[in-house]
This record gives sequence, structure tokens and C-alpha cells, in this order.
Amino acid sequence: MIPFLDLERVNAPYMQRIEEAAIRVLRSGRYILGNEVDEFEKSFAAYCEAGYCIGTANGLDALTLILKAFAFPEKSEVIVPANTYIATVLPLSFLGLTPVFVEPEEVTMLLNPELIEDKITPSTKAIITADLYGRSCEMARILELANDYNLKVITDAAQAHGAAYFGKKTGSMAHATAFSFYPTKNLGALGDAGAVVTSDKELAQKIRYLRNYGSALRYQNEYKGMNSRLDEIQAAFLHVKLPYLDKENKRRRQMASRYLTEIQVKNLVLPPTDRIQEDAWHLFVVRHPDRTALIAFLEANGIQTDVHYPLPVHKQEAYKEYKSLKLPVTEKMHQEVLSLPLNPVLTEEELTYIIQTVNRFDAQT
Repeated sequence: MIPFLDLERVNAPYMQRIEEAAIRVLRSGRYILGNEVDEFEKSFAAYCEAGYCIGTANGLDALTLILKAFAFPEKSEVIVPANTYIATVLPLSFLGLTPVFVEPEEVTMLLNPELIEDKITPSTKAIITADLYGRSCEMARILELANDYNLKVITDAAQAHGAAYFGKKTGSMAHATAFSFYPTKNLGALGDAGAVVTSDKELAQKIRYLRNYGSALRYQNEYKGMNSRLDEIQAAFLHVKLPYLDKENKRRRQMASRYLTEIQVKNLVLPPTDRIQEDAWHLFVVRHPDRTALIAFLEANGIQTDVHYPLPVHKQEAYKEYKSLKLPVTEKMHQEVLSLPLNPVLTEEELTYIIQTVNRFDAQT
């Protein structure tokens, strides 16, 4: 069986340095907000071509802290992509804000900037973009709209470490960007971890306070904050892996190029090919009207796949108040999307077998 993702194989090349980093942290006697976090924050901010990085406990908290720092009035509206993981929307619920779902583009499956303006009202305060699958959204138009209507732009870049938009790194364009370093990500920790990246000095300082109970000095609290600090040991692990992110993303692009040029299956919709070299290719997501049959065929032939995601946010029980909302583009996508294996440790032989097997699907139907 070719697994969808084998984290042991992914981390194996770095294991000696990861173990050395763990021992270094253990022997330091400093386990919260020490040198490891400081050094990683500086390195990741520089990598993202941004001014500041603030490490957090996870990606969900990173997005929550951004919204908390902006302090929008309760019930303010925030534009969100209808096609996204629930973590993009949950922080709005935590803070009493109102999500306004906008359909995706058919080709990219990302937030459609041409549908945003009609959803903007006097209550709208921000636009959240989600760089799903490793591709940056169409930021030029989104930033233009934000400027026209005085809105903040926040990017959920949990799947887009190292992605770019016409030469500009994810993390350098929005007012603030949230990253997750969940172990499966392109830059993955060995546990939960996240970060906020921004070039806004005042916003960065406020988020540093908010992640630490609203405090800069012990027992003195400027804000009603949270406990959401990047762990020293996870920061050390991430710092080990960060210098190899571009190399791994290059390998992902090579594999994606093979998929895009060699897979030929009737009714199978492949990702767009226009920005192969800027996409981080966290996932290779295809669409097929008979997804169930395709999954079963690949499983029977020793290939594990995944679905990102089977149910849109507005159809989740947690958001049952939106169940009557009609978002046909999103709903159709969630019935058809399927992720093929794509990660830096797949061999050329495995990749060839996956391509050949996918191409045999038409003969089975």
C-alpha cells in the first residue's frame, strides 16, 4: 500500500538533528518563550518576507489571535471562503463575529474575488482568504477591494508554507497571516504549533501580549489574553526543518508537474497549471463525479487517498444555523474532490505507479 502520507519517512532525513535539538532544549532548562522561539520567529519572518512572526500554540489560535487583536465590534461581518476547513471559520464564532460565505472559483476552488463586493455591507470589517492546497488566492483584486472599502485582509495559510503570488511570498501580502505547523503541513512540527506573520509592528506587539495572557511583564496584563505560546521544543524542531522547505516544495512541484502532464482520465478535473512554480502543492486535489468508485479502485490497487473535505462548513452540524444556505459550487466540489498522494518522500517508482493506476480507471468503469 502506498500511504497518503508517511510522517516517519517525511521526518527521517532530519531525525538526528531533531533529536539533538530536543536534547538541547531539555538541557537548557528554558521551556517556554526562550531562545528557540525567538530564533525561529526571526527566521520564519525573514522567510515570509515579513517584519514579524509570533509563535502560537496552533494554527487555529493564530487566526483567533489576529481577529482578537483587531478587536472588531461584536456581530461584525467577515467575508470567508465557503470552500475551506472549519478552522477558518471557528475563530469568528469564538469572538461573536458573523461569517459571510462566498463561493469559490471553479478552476482554483479558492475564494472568488469577483463575488466579494456584492457581499460587503456597512458591517463588513475584514476578508479572510484561505490558501487551500498550497495555492495563494488572487490577492491583487482582494487587496484592491479591501483598500476601497477599508477592510482588513487576513490569510489562513495553514496549507501554503512557501507559496507565492507573482513573486510575493504568502505572509507578505495580507495585513496578517495565520500559519499552522501541524505535522502534516509542508513545514510540520512534531506536534501542534502555529504562528502569526505580519509587517504591522503595533499589531505584532499586541498579538505577543495576547498569546501570553495579555501580558508583556509577569503579572501585569494589558489585555484579556489567551495562553497560546509556541513551545520551545517545537520551535527547535521547526528551525531544523525550515532550511529544507524550499527544496521539499521544489520536489512537490516536480511531482505535481508529472501528475498534470501524465494523468489522462475522462471526467477527471485536474488542478490549474498556470502557477506550478509558485504553488506550494500541499495537496494535489482532483475532482471526479464518481469519487466513491475512484477511491475504491485506487484502494484496491494499493493507493491510499484522502478527501479535503467531504462536508462544507455550512453543512456541518456545528453550523446548523447555515444549513439552509445554498452554495451550489461549494457543495458540488465537496462531493467530487479527492486528494492523491503528494509528498517529498514519494519515489519516482511510486509516482509512476500512481499515475498508471489512475489512468486505468476508465477501463474499469
